[in-house]
Amino acid sequence: MPGLPSAWRLRTLGLALWALAQASSAAAPTATPWGHIPIHRDAFPNRFAAEVWLADMSQRLSVLVPGRRFRLRLLEDVRYAALREGLRPRVVLAVIEVESAFNPYAISPRGALGLMQVMPFWTKRLGEPTANLFRIRTNLRMGCHILRHYLNRHRGDLFTALAAYNGSNGLPYYPDRVYRVFHARWFHQ
Repeated sequence: MPGLPSAWRLRTLGLALWALAQASSAAAPTATPWGHIPIHRDAFPNRFAAEVWLADMSQRLSVLVPGRRFRLRLLEDVRYAALREGLRPRVVLAVIEVESAFNPYAISPRGALGLMQVMPFWTKRLGEPTANLFRIRTNLRMGCHILRHYLNRHRGDLFTALAAYNGSNGLPYYPDRVYRVFHARWFHQ
């Protein structure tokens, strides 16, 4: 552009900036009531990126789950189950922290079981009446499926879907807790 008149340079720069703004706004995920917590597949571009993510998440999870080997396997299982349902793994990690504090044998006063506190009636509804909800992969698979069900039912509104997942329909206390945990521990640093 050195040989072009200054008006041409300004116009070209302006068009480039406009195109960049249009591309970034078109690719931007829809906002939730909390800002941008997109629900999308965030596949790793390569093995290095995967190892960096696992190391970062393992460090954050070490406060709650002491065993490194178990922690890494749990993170891989969470990531697989979340992406399989089109959920963001970090959001699922926040849900698990609020629901069970990463205790795979947690039982709620209402009878919800496991990491994601899945109610036993879901096993029949999902066609697996003999499923063991204390098995981590089964619990994650069903919990992520249920969260996806509520997201679809509420047209992608994560706030409402979280309230429905917890059974606190219309009340903000549960989605707000997940939001606080997400931003305190699982949000991008």
